[in-house]
Amino acid sequence: MPQSAAAPPVRLSTTGLDEIRVAVGVVDVVVLAPTAPGRRDRWRVLTMRRAAGGRCTGAWEIVHGRIERGETPADAACREVGEETGLRTQRLYAITVNPFYLPQHDTVQLAVVFAAVVEDAGAVALSAEHDAWAWRTPAAAIKTLAWPREHDAVRYAVHLLRTGDAGAVEDVLRVPGR
Repeated sequence: MPQSAAAPPVRLSTTGLDEIRVAVGVVDVVVLAPTAPGRRDRWRVLTMRRAAGGRCTGAWEIVHGRIERGETPADAACREVGEETGLRTQRLYAITVNPFYLPQHDTVQLAVVFAAVVEDAGAVALSAEHDAWAWRTPAAAIKTLAWPREHDAVRYAVHLLRTGDAGAVEDVLRVPGR
């Protein structure tokens, strides 16, 4: 089984520092729903606004969450989509890995980024951490999302799935069984 996110972070020696912690601990998921035939954009992107009382109140974001002990990143991505939106993932694609620094933990965190295709994009059932949602065109999503790394994730996902699937790289990027 792959190393879970809850495992101790790797410690690396770096110039100027004795050690720095690196941990794979979170997933970001671009949730995509197909548009009606004939539309210019093939995909709609789900964006959600952070509710008051938690981190980043009022910020618009994509699905984001921690990888739990014993979970693979793909399992965490599907679980987070369900928990945060009530939607079921039909297809899941590995997109990239985004590093970011958490100063409060002195850790470089790695977010495994996925695209989740959902077929039934009806009403979204938000968790308590969000208070609003909107399906947007990719361009509108990029303008709305607070985090620049999420802008890139949307661009990558829409580009890779521009024909409806990942084309010649489907066998590498599509997560089996999802």
